[in-house]
Amino acid sequence: MSSGALSIERFNLEPGRRLGAKYILGPMLGYGWEGEVYHVTEIATGIERAAKLFFPQRNPANRAVRFYATKLDKLRDCPILIQYHTQDTFVYRGTKITFLVSEYVQGELLPALIARQPGKCLQSFEGLHLLHPIAAGLEQIHRRGEYHGDLHLENVMVRRKGLGFDVKLVDMYHWGRRTREHIEDDVCSAIRLFYDAIGGAKRYASHRPEIKAICCGLKRSLIVKKFRTAGHLRRHLETMDWD
Repeated sequence: MSSGALSIERFNLEPGRRLGAKYILGPMLGYGWEGEVYHVTEIATGIERAAKLFFPQRNPANRAVRFYATKLDKLRDCPILIQYHTQDTFVYRGTKITFLVSEYVQGELLPALIARQPGKCLQSFEGLHLLHPIAAGLEQIHRRGEYHGDLHLENVMVRRKGLGFDVKLVDMYHWGRRTREHIEDDVCSAIRLFYDAIGGAKRYASHRPEIKAICCGLKRSLIVKKFRTAGHLRRHLETMDWD
């Protein structure tokens, strides 16, 4: 980005305005380092979508947009990821802003769900039902030669379904080719997410040994020795014994 290009930290767009030629803006769904995500409605069809609006300084020459579009297309058969549809532009303060349009997922970000629970955390058994689809989803991503790279509570969209959760991962880190360290990072991040969701340090001492055996005290060396891949973690959850 040139030194004269517009730098934006927040759009804070009001619902009801047009976004480009095809969409009507709804409420903001999320906010991050790269931009903001909004609920939008396709004018011609009434179909609900989600639109990620990139801050121009985070998307020089549309590199971030190209990354997300190509990566999500490559991983389009991974159901844990939101499906990409198209890209478009709108003008903001005289600057053309690119946005990506994807499927609109029913649910809420994980911190909002956790905040409504007694004690503001999930019970450990609920946490296991959350961790399992995340481990299975990461396993699929890794098998296709990719990684997530930015897994934390705020990047997980959830909806309760029966005993478990429908889970979607949002955002992905996009610098560099996948390495063994990236795989280990994803696994460790999934376990850290589980640890945080079930109460973090405040409740850790009270958890059963089976739960602590997964968290490994959050010691990376112990986690990667026990769960070398997301597949190892998934299989452990499916076959774990309870005393």
